[in-house]
Order: sequence, then C-alpha cells, then structure tokens
Amino acid sequence: MAYLRNQYFLMKDNFNQDKQHTVKGPVNISGTGLHTGILVDMVLNPANPGFGIQFKRTDLPGQPVVKADCDLVTDTSRGTTLEDNGAKVSTVEHILAALVGMGVDNCLVEINGPEIPIIDGSSQPFIEILEKVGIEEQDATKHWYTIDTNISYYHEDKRVEMIAMPAIEYKLTTLIDFNSPVLGTQHAGIKNITDFKTEIAPCRTFCFLHELETLLANNLIKGGDINNAIVVVDKPVTEAEMARLAGIFKKDKIEVENGGYLNNLELRFPNEPARHKLLDVIGDLALIGYPIKAHIIANRPGHFSNVEFAKLIKNYIKKNKHVKNVPVYDPNQPPVYNTQQIEKVLPHRHPFLLVDKVVELTDTHIIGIKNVTFNEGFFSGHFPGNPVMPGVMQIEALAQTGGILAINSLPPGEYDTYFVKIDNCKFKQKVVPGDTMILKMERIGPIRRGLCEMQGTVYVGNKIMTEAILMAQIVKRERL
Repeated sequence: MAYLRNQYFLMKDNFNQDKQHTVKGPVNISGTGLHTGILVDMVLNPANPGFGIQFKRTDLPGQPVVKADCDLVTDTSRGTTLEDNGAKVSTVEHILAALVGMGVDNCLVEINGPEIPIIDGSSQPFIEILEKVGIEEQDATKHWYTIDTNISYYHEDKRVEMIAMPAIEYKLTTLIDFNSPVLGTQHAGIKNITDFKTEIAPCRTFCFLHELETLLANNLIKGGDINNAIVVVDKPVTEAEMARLAGIFKKDKIEVENGGYLNNLELRFPNEPARHKLLDVIGDLALIGYPIKAHIIANRPGHFSNVEFAKLIKNYIKKNKHVKNVPVYDPNQPPVYNTQQIEKVLPHRHPFLLVDKVVELTDTHIIGIKNVTFNEGFFSGHFPGNPVMPGVMQIEALAQTGGILAINSLPPGEYDTYFVKIDNCKFKQKVVPGDTMILKMERIGPIRRGLCEMQGTVYVGNKIMTEAILMAQIVKRERL
C-alpha cells in the first residue's frame, strides 16, 4: 500500500482540475450487494470526454445503460437507486463518491447485477482499484459551474437543512445529531475534494441496532455483515437477542463490551459516522451531472434529502448556464501576485498598469482583478457625466493579464509579450466606476513558435461584460 499511497500524492500534486479525466484502463472488483445479497462483478472502464458516469447492466438483455442523474433516482430508502431503460442500479453512492474524490469525470461502470458491491461499507476499496489502474488526463476542458447565490433546502419533518454557498473550491461540511448517547453530535468537513482519499473514503456506513432489526424483518441487508457496517447500540440488548443476531450473521458470538458498537468495533476516526454522511453527500451530489464549485453545508443529511438538493442545484445550473466556469473572487484570499510583484513581470506602470492583482494562476489560465475607480484618467474625457470604461482599455487589461500567463513559465525579466491579433471581440455591458473587473484568460492551445492564443473574458460579478480571442507574441528582450 505504500506505493499506492505515494502514487496518489504524486497524482494529487500534478493533477490538473481544469481538465477532464478517466481511468487508464479497465479495472474490476467483486462483492455482494448489501440489500440483495447477490454477488456482483463490477468493472470500471475508460470513457470519452463528456461521457460522464454511466452504469451498464451486462446481465440484462440489451445491456441497458443508466446515467448517473438525480432525475433518474427512484428509491432512497436504504441507499440511492437509479432506474432507466428497464434497468435498476442500487447503492450507487459509494462508487460515485470514490470517482468524484479521485477526479474521474468519465467512466462506464459495468455490473452484472442490480446492486453495487458493498465490500466494507466505505469507498476505500474503490479508491484502491482506481489507484491501481491510474487516472488519465484527457484533452478536454472541464467546465466548472459556480453559483452566485445561496441555494437552500429544508425538510421540516426530517429536520434536514442543506445549503450551497458561493466558493472558489468544492468543499463540504456535515453535521449529524441522532439524539443518541453513543454518537452524540458530530460534524465533519473537507476544504478540498483532494482530501477525500485520506479523510473520508475509509469511513463506513452505519445504522442503529433497532434499524438493523427492522431491515432483517423486511428481508433486507441479505449481504449485510458485521464487517461492512458500524452498528450503533444505544439501548440495552438481551442475551437472547445477541444469540439470535449471532445466528443470523453466522458468528460464534456477538457482544457489546463498551463504547456502544456491536462486536466492540474500533472506529477509524472518532467522528467516522459524520464523515460517512459526508461521503454519502458527495456521492449523491455527483448526480447533479455538473462539476460545481460551492461550499456545501448539510445538517442531518440523508439520501432522500441529498437527491432533492441535487435536483435544486441541477435546475439552478440549467437556468443559469451563462455562469458556467465563472471565476469567484474572494477578496479575503491572499493574491498570487500583488501590484508590486506584477510590476516585476510586466513593463507597464501607472497610469497604464491595468491589473491590480492576480488571484489564480495555472499553466493554462489566469484570473486577474482590476478595481475601476472614478479617478481613472480616461473617465474625465470619455462620456463626461456618464462615465463608461472604454472597451479598448478593457481589452488592454485582458492583454496585460494574458501577458503574465504567457511568460509566467519563462525566466523573469527576460521576455515581453506583444499582442498581434484580436478576434471575435464583443462588448456586452458597460463597465462603470465602482465595478470590480474579474479578468480571465485561458490558453486555447499550446504555445507554438512564440505565439500564445487565449480566450479572454471580463466579468463583473457573474455577468460577462466583454469577451475576445487574443493572440500574443512572446519576444526576448534586447539587452542594452
């Protein structure tokens, strides 16, 4: 396992979250379904960009395919079940969480039965096979969807509250309170989805002993075992009941010595139940079908509420697709470059330096900030009494931002950029004093022969103000 763990962290360091990913090749795992008890073989297969996550029932005539989509959920009673084209796939949340946690966007999941294997009740076994086969970057952009307002869900009877808030990353927080003396009140959270593998994936599903008895009475959890779930015992249990459970699970003895867990199980984390709830939220929200950047806070979540919340977010995205991939500017975050550092990269100076700071920078895109104030020199002569920032100045701000992107990987102070072409330039809305311009430049392709082509967009909030395709030439400075 040491090799796999090191391989994961190497992948994490080099992982480009703005590209789509799939598995490098087929990889399989087998196990029984928690509720059906049917032995199932599952194979994860590579898929093309834009394919998403889909399940194929290879045991059914015609091998029907079911897409991972919240609109196709038909049951959430003891897990999440998808149904389409005459096929059902149950308990999909743990494998979906693993795929999201490892950054896999496109995968065909083949199964020869109705339910995903439960294995140990966590996502860890799926993470291990994904690490074994490897994750492959695809030549396709991953389009993140951001939100510019809080999206809330509330279920009065279940006392469930969920909210998605604007954020620059995908992060999650869960809180649980079952009024149980064993569990108490717990919370869990991750600030970045890359922490899923170590912090969330090993956490197992759990239930209370009284729920277990109900499930057994209804002929469910046929594949259940003491080793694939945490069973919480928060009420006295008779010797006769213990003996009956031992017979059901084919154990010599079942007991609760201390701690309130069946067979005195040892937790992997002190708050493992809360962490597993977070795992379920990640898996169920994968059914939105769009990668999102938001802070999810879930109080007392369950599969039904998760899916209903996923539908709310999906509908919001469908109605607001114009905000796809809109950068979210958080002024509390320290910049990548401040003004003084920008001056070391660009030859521009006040009043012609039109980038105040850089807040995000990768090898393929950059996000800069320009605060537009009334005392800008051009406002005194451009539409006096009705100040509007000239479009050419907006393009210049984009060009300067793109210049930083183009020469960022080169030795500092040795190169300049000169813009040689502007295409498809559109000015959609006015930029006025008091606006904060978010300047986004994305490289369209690799730099060839010193030429760098970029897609530029000016945002104010989530509104597109200006957009254009710009091409820059990188030129080595002449030494005097």
